[in-house]
Amino acid sequence: METRAIKIAAPMNKKINLKVMPGHFATSSSHINLYIDLTTMKSRQSEAAEAAAVIAKQYINNVVVDTIVCLDGCDVIGAYLAEELSKAGIRSMNAHQTIYIISPEFNTNGQMIFRQNNQPAVYGKHVLLLAASATTGDTLRKSIDCIQYYGGIVQGINAIFSAVDTIDGIPVNSIFKPKDLPDYKSYNINECPLCKAKQRLEAIVDSYGYIKL
Repeated sequence: METRAIKIAAPMNKKINLKVMPGHFATSSSHINLYIDLTTMKSRQSEAAEAAAVIAKQYINNVVVDTIVCLDGCDVIGAYLAEELSKAGIRSMNAHQTIYIISPEFNTNGQMIFRQNNQPAVYGKHVLLLAASATTGDTLRKSIDCIQYYGGIVQGINAIFSAVDTIDGIPVNSIFKPKDLPDYKSYNINECPLCKAKQRLEAIVDSYGYIKL
């Protein structure tokens, strides 16, 4: 698959690149024709810092941010994002005037949870949600429900790539959109034209990587 990888630079910052691979892939809620590889952006210091700087510019300094909830292994980007927001004058209501960076867990039923030691970073806090990618928005919607269940106030949603513009009326800020990718398509699992054309599924994919079939 790596030999088919195409590098695409972000419109807002040419130092930020993601790799896409054409084919027929299954996510948890859809079929897609491009696998988006965000591995280096999430794990390489320089790329994570550049991504955080772009995301931070989408917020004005009268927003309050107490906590960044990171999905999909975006903790490194989340830490740089907290630093960028602090430098930009974004206020925090936390006692130490600093931003928490936490990640949820999933229980045996697949439900998103925050353990008791992390719950104070959510309850009554102004929360930014940070994800690697969003194809249908289902995971982001569940994340919002989880944050609200634990008493958090969702201030914004951010993703490196998002095929959706809003979730429950909240804008999704993203670095890459479908128009930035060559012929990106996402299909309902039961209505996938690639399946109807008997094109074999190559892999199950998510924001962490892919499992070849």
